[in-house]
Amino acid sequence: MNPVGRLVLWIVLYVVVMAIVQAIFQFIAAPPLSFTQALDYKIYVDILLTLFFGWQIVKAFADIVALPVAKKQGETAGRAVSNLIKLIGIGALAAALAGAVSGGAAAAALGGFIGLVIGFATQQVLGQAVAGTFLLLARPFKIGEKIVGAGQEGVVEDITAMYTVIRDAEGNKVLIPNNKLIGDILKIKKS
Repeated sequence: MNPVGRLVLWIVLYVVVMAIVQAIFQFIAAPPLSFTQALDYKIYVDILLTLFFGWQIVKAFADIVALPVAKKQGETAGRAVSNLIKLIGIGALAAALAGAVSGGAAAAALGGFIGLVIGFATQQVLGQAVAGTFLLLARPFKIGEKIVGAGQEGVVEDITAMYTVIRDAEGNKVLIPNNKLIGDILKIKKS
């Protein structure tokens, strides 16, 4: 199934499952059962379902965004964009859930606070992922070229979302965080 079809399928499944859960809880709480204590647990079921379906929707959306990048820039660039979208999606999902649980003005405040906490906690990771995406899209150097950057020298073996992998003169594999390469002077040596 193509990524757009998967995204639509997950959204429709989420809506249907949430409607079924709502109907089940209303049935349990209504006479003759009148088990109203069950309604206290509905929020937990809603959170679990939202986390599961939210993650599936984020993954499907990341695939949609990454597909044209992968076709144009290569599979590695596509994976980097997909991972970046997933990281942002996880943060947005967590902030939205936190806000939805608290409700009203508190929802906006709590959602914003959670977003800030997640942003600060993942600042290093997101910085590297954005730098990796930039390296994959801008292509200042290619796999197989010899570079000097971030105090290291070697032949580029791979460029991932988080690291650029080089092989130094002694044959050691060196992982350089991408944000170090973006923020440093970079020399691309002639072969």
